[in-house]
Amino acid sequence: MPDAISLGDALKKYLAKSRIKYNIQAFQIEDHWEKVMGQTIAKFTDKLEIREGTLFIHTEVAPLKTELVFQKALIIERINESVGEKMIRDVVIL
Repeated sequence: MPDAISLGDALKKYLAKSRIKYNIQAFQIEDHWEKVMGQTIAKFTDKLEIREGTLFIHTEVAPLKTELVFQKALIIERINESVGEKMIRDVVIL
């Protein structure tokens, strides 16, 4: 008989191989975004997307775009720390 695993572990294994993994990760990041980056930045970012380890941040505020470009390394570090895994490798500001 194979080793028993918990439902949570089975779900994690499934998601690791699933195409919906990035959508779920995007929801996790959106949940953590205001806490990680602050209320002001969260208020002026329109949309967050993840594609193959890259976080795409959408904003119409030009000064915020500039600020986020300078904070790319910090964003990566904070998001990965917040979700508990190295999910983001790069950030693109749109």
